[in-house]
Amino acid sequence: MSEASSPTACLIVIGDEVLSGRTRDANLQTLGRRLAAQGIALREARVIADDPGVIAATVNACRAAHDLVFTSGGIGPTHDDVTAAAIAKAFGVALIRDRRAVACLAARYAPEDLTPARLKMADIPDGAEPIANPVSAAPGFSLGNVHVMAGVPRIFEAMLDDLLPRLPGGAPMLSRTVAAYLPEGALAEPLGAVQAAFDDVRIGSYPFARDGRLGAALVARATDRARLDDAVAALGAMIEALGATPLPDTDPRTRFE
Repeated sequence: MSEASSPTACLIVIGDEVLSGRTRDANLQTLGRRLAAQGIALREARVIADDPGVIAATVNACRAAHDLVFTSGGIGPTHDDVTAAAIAKAFGVALIRDRRAVACLAARYAPEDLTPARLKMADIPDGAEPIANPVSAAPGFSLGNVHVMAGVPRIFEAMLDDLLPRLPGGAPMLSRTVAAYLPEGALAEPLGAVQAAFDDVRIGSYPFARDGRLGAALVARATDRARLDDAVAALGAMIEALGATPLPDTDPRTRFE
């Protein structure tokens, strides 16, 4: 399966704290890595506020444009955790107290600790399926092609462990890197020619400056290993033709995946 025919995905990061700069999002990197291994192409990421109308509109736009939509954030017990209600609004369904979600919470908390705030985390849209949360019990949920998960990175990844085996995938995305101490200006034209010759391989150029020298790491990605190897060989030949020495994958300076 080519990348073009792989399922496409979008991540919606929900949280005023991310937009304000108080919290650094780590879930995009985790999701991109995990989806690539499953042959799902992460094509878009958006960061939006804790605003029910914005969440609903963004979810509807993204679920129409992509095969899979993932959200992170806004499903906790406080007043500003509005994601579940917004997803229900997006789908035009009621927000209900799900008995399965209540059972998950009841298995973790003593009855006196199962407060109304904690029980709020059992409210999910009607028709949604819970996503297991082995870290703190409160589940995420899936509705249609939208998968709603926690913003806390450790919980987000634990939910992915439960969710991803159930999702369709394609051929895993493979990645190779070759770098050189050449400025991007010198690479631009010959690199464009290599990309044109390997239109089924995505090639990105990532500049760096080390020890007072300018260079670029060229990252090639494809689902076909043979084509990827051929593209990497072409990149190496291009670098040598420009009078530089290719730095292989094993060189730590090439770690731009």
